[in-house]
Amino acid sequence: MDDKLKKAFDDKNWNEIKTTDSWQVFKVMSEIVDGFEKMAKIGPCVSIFGSARTKPDNKYFALAEDIAEKITNKGFGVITGGGGGIMEAGNKGASRGAGRSVGLNIDLPFEQDSNPYIDKDKLLNFDYFFVRKLMFVKYSQGFIVLPGGFGTLDELFEALTLIQTHKIGKFPIILVGKDFWSGLIDWIQEIMLKQEQNVSEKDLFLFKLVDTADEAVQEIEDFYQKYLIRPNF
Repeated sequence: MDDKLKKAFDDKNWNEIKTTDSWQVFKVMSEIVDGFEKMAKIGPCVSIFGSARTKPDNKYFALAEDIAEKITNKGFGVITGGGGGIMEAGNKGASRGAGRSVGLNIDLPFEQDSNPYIDKDKLLNFDYFFVRKLMFVKYSQGFIVLPGGFGTLDELFEALTLIQTHKIGKFPIILVGKDFWSGLIDWIQEIMLKQEQNVSEKDLFLFKLVDTADEAVQEIEDFYQKYLIRPNF
């Protein structure tokens, strides 16, 4: 904060702001520690992402549910953001498959309540987006990403960036729904890669594009059979 802005506050208010910021560090630490302790006990999981606004009669809701059930049949648990829409479908499918059903919930205007298909002992509530995203990345053995909005894209591109920059080990990232994702992939190829050279050719291999539940699950299986990478935790 520059000096002019500081002068807009009297000394008392400025000191209160600094104290609040300092103590907030401990709140963040507490949320991280609590998340680590709970998530470390859950075991290998795959995260399913997508819009909270997707209705149960939408084809992608049914697809997410099917993917989640098939994932649990392979021995993985399912992690979602804990809300409605695609997240609810993911937890519902995991529950139907009698697998671990994890919800990392956060208070948002359009998805304030957790869905009913999360295991009671596997619901975590977060105040901070960045802590929640840390849990997804650290404790997921794969990301399966269905159509969604800004939040879905945020989670997708953060994972791609971390893998691209070697901050984390590579894990499978599967985009589901060619009709939805093809336009974005074309833009990445034609503009980011060819026109502006903002990414490398190899970066396009950090994710896979599929259309069916079986294809999505097979990508997860093939990855771990090929690379024999141990879980991130």
